[in-house]
Amino acid sequence: MRSIAPLRNPIRNYAWGSRTALAGFMGRPAPTPEPEAELWMGAHPSAPSQVPVGSRWRSLAEVIQEAPGPVLGERVLERFGPRLPFLFKVLAVERPLSIQAHPDAAQARAGFQRENAAGIPLDAPQRNYRDASHKPELVCALSEFRALVGFRPPGEVADLFGRLAIPVLGPELERLASERSSGRLRELFAALLGLEPGRRGQAVSQALDAARSSAGDDPACQRMIALAEAYPQDVGVVASLLLNPVVLRPGEAAFLGPRELHCYLSGLAVELMANSDNVLRGGLTTKHVDVDELLATLDFDAAGCARVLPEPAGVDEAGRRYRTAAREFELTELRLTSARSLAGEPSVAILLCASGEVRLEDAHGTRLRLGRGQSALVPAAAAPVSGEGRALLYRAAVPNAG
Repeated sequence: MRSIAPLRNPIRNYAWGSRTALAGFMGRPAPTPEPEAELWMGAHPSAPSQVPVGSRWRSLAEVIQEAPGPVLGERVLERFGPRLPFLFKVLAVERPLSIQAHPDAAQARAGFQRENAAGIPLDAPQRNYRDASHKPELVCALSEFRALVGFRPPGEVADLFGRLAIPVLGPELERLASERSSGRLRELFAALLGLEPGRRGQAVSQALDAARSSAGDDPACQRMIALAEAYPQDVGVVASLLLNPVVLRPGEAAFLGPRELHCYLSGLAVELMANSDNVLRGGLTTKHVDVDELLATLDFDAAGCARVLPEPAGVDEAGRRYRTAAREFELTELRLTSARSLAGEPSVAILLCASGEVRLEDAHGTRLRLGRGQSALVPAAAAPVSGEGRALLYRAAVPNAG
């Protein structure tokens, strides 16, 4: 494949998704029969995008395997092999999704090999590792986007829980109050997730009773009460008190590295990550929770949310790049008011139109129109690509360095 091409992208239907947000973003009828949570743009084996090849649509993953050089470009092929190293998404979060973290590269490789050796099917509910990749990710808000990211400092947690009466966790809370350390914070979190089923509900009820009677207007307690309406008796309701609240305005972004506990609460956003679907959950879910594996993953040292401020991009003055430590991906925002260069380097990219309309043209004269919610593959062999129109675009690509 050597020319720009439209993408047909799979939609993932999860309970926390929206029946209107993604449909509205893509110009489809709403409400939809099922909640729509994620639009995937990429070549992950479990849900690859499709591209037109001749007279039919084919899996992007298969197209890359058959002719990786023209699609990926030599630089990407040399660094990552014959695979697209990133996965691009649009998230529509109507209700909180699971408290979760992602493994680092070494843990992902070891876990994937271990579960393969144990004969656990890739689609098994109890599977932790569905591929051998780590999953750093960048989330950039399209609407106001609310999340919980990273552990609060131990002292903040001790003070907050000190205002609540949760006898089930009494010993751990007393130790945290006297020794405000990340080790004691880990002990509290482990004790909470390790409660027997009957005592989990008891801990949630005790925390909610205390929040309603004595916590007043504390935002963390009010958020916990709201979470309990969506996930009654789930220990993730109480675990939410341990995490930092984050609000992203449209255009603002946050980078989540491996081993960082987080939870998305509401909003519409683009998300760019390493090409992985490895998730270790800790609560607010009916899916598999492996407490030991999650605890082996997490970083309990408080650092706060890693907000990413966009910088002027080298493409033109209309572009702003979100730089992160990730080797696999880089997100650029492109605001078009006239003809601009959009992808000049001979390297693979995906363009998503978030608003307006753009007319693309590649090095071979192939033209393609994108409207809101539509996306295109830019193979390395198609560069340079220009765009004309009034539109907000997001470009997912592989950074030059590293």
